[in-house]
Amino acid sequence: QVRLVESGGGLVQPGGSLRLSCAASGTSYSLSTLGWYRQSPGDQRELVATITNGGTTKYSDSVKGRFTISRNGLENSVTLQMNSLKPEDTALYYCYTNYPLTWGQGTQVTVSS
Repeated sequence: QVRLVESGGGLVQPGGSLRLSCAASGTSYSLSTLGWYRQSPGDQRELVATITNGGTTKYSDSVKGRFTISRNGLENSVTLQMNSLKPEDTALYYCYTNYPLTWGQGTQVTVSS
């Protein structure tokens, strides 16, 4: 059974940076797609960024140019470098893989002065 564990959330001032990490366990093969979604209270969970094991990336328009997702080849770990953070980036960030569909427990990111 695949398990995803996130780390790296916290409180940061507007304009600051944070780095999220996610490590997968419970599988011996390279997961096709890893990524991040986020959810704020009262809102639906939304895509932040994803990356395939071939290196293809996808970003939501709201984070393009500020966030960078990366993955070391076929390894089952992924990082999200978040720069120029805004208050509207405040959310619970979930690590995700598409097959088998699996979610992490989430890590809180709060952007506030």
